[in-house]
Amino acid sequence: MKEALYNLRDYTGEQGSQVSVFVVDGMAKRIADPTTISEDHKQYNLIDGVVLPGFADVHVHLREPGFSYKEDMETGTLAAAHGGYTDVCAMPNLNPVPDSIPHLQVQQREIDSHASIHVYPYGAITVGQQGQELADLEGLAAAEAIAFSDDGRGVQDREVMRQAMLRAKALGKLIVAHCEDNSLLRGGYIHDGEYARLNGHKGICSESEWGPIARDLDLVRETGCSYHVCHISCKESVELIRRAKAEGLDVTCETAPHYLIFSDMDLRDEGRFKMNPPIRSEEDRQALIAGIVDGTIDMIATDHAPHSAEEKSRGLEGSLNGIVGLETAFPVLYTRLVREGIITLDRLVELMATAPRRRFGIPAGAEDYTVFDLGCQYTIDSADFFSKGRSTPFEGVKVYGRCAMTVCGGLAVWQELTTES
Repeated sequence: MKEALYNLRDYTGEQGSQVSVFVVDGMAKRIADPTTISEDHKQYNLIDGVVLPGFADVHVHLREPGFSYKEDMETGTLAAAHGGYTDVCAMPNLNPVPDSIPHLQVQQREIDSHASIHVYPYGAITVGQQGQELADLEGLAAAEAIAFSDDGRGVQDREVMRQAMLRAKALGKLIVAHCEDNSLLRGGYIHDGEYARLNGHKGICSESEWGPIARDLDLVRETGCSYHVCHISCKESVELIRRAKAEGLDVTCETAPHYLIFSDMDLRDEGRFKMNPPIRSEEDRQALIAGIVDGTIDMIATDHAPHSAEEKSRGLEGSLNGIVGLETAFPVLYTRLVREGIITLDRLVELMATAPRRRFGIPAGAEDYTVFDLGCQYTIDSADFFSKGRSTPFEGVKVYGRCAMTVCGGLAVWQELTTES
């Protein structure tokens, strides 16, 4: 089978130059235009086609080992490829928790056997993610864990985090922090804002997020550790990180698409609107957008967190935290941020591809890229997802930008070519 995609604008090198992508028996190759396309190639002329660097998501829950009924390595990485990702970092809330070399190797065997794109596993900060005893950070680093995180749980003890930072500093590894003060949760499950008050829900205060960030920034000043904050959601977090950067601290952060698009008044009493941290106020959303624009927020990650349909069927109060995001991130952000003139396409590529690679040391493979048809408009339908998870707040949203192909290591790991010339 021979196929050719032509008249594509290339955003992987010289911006705006034209390229074609030739695919022969699943292997893809970029060739500069103008190029003669032989008659034996099935030809596709995308309406508004672009070649972008493969996206890198530093915050993905692939659920394997331990929770394959929610997601497995095959479905999770295919979902990533469907969304334009060639690289993902897999979070450690698994069974067994990757807190030692043998436990990390269980996960690595699944990656080696079933992943269709590049997967970089995290090592846990503490044993069993229990926040008490530090994991085998030296062993995990030697086994090439991408960074250390207890994501899903905040490290509550200041001294435990301090010791983790000292050891991570010595190993040249990032501490990637889920910042959540359990003492401030008080049974809440959505943002402590207007929607919660109007509808009788228990709220989670913003201080439960920004308080631990402030604590950790003090520890970064003391230890010199390289530090990255997961999924920031509130205006105070943005300002703390902005000031830390101005001070010269080695700090980066991420947010997620849903925090940039929705505020708490967009919530419905459905599990697909429940995640941790919660969607917060319009003022918080605007602060996050300002952080994207001025560079305070370094990257966008999805926090792709699939659950079973039953686990997400209990409304806001009873459903588990977490939504899927790999297959919707780029089209949502392109439609709402780029097409509306808030940021440029180049900035979105920086947020989704370049900055994550730079901070986490993820290689930029010359044969890792994705092709999007930016002119294609469609409605998000979770029935089309490859993830086992179907819970998304973007269900039914009209977007631009369909992933036509994702190439990883020269292999077309995903393609959906329907616009034949």
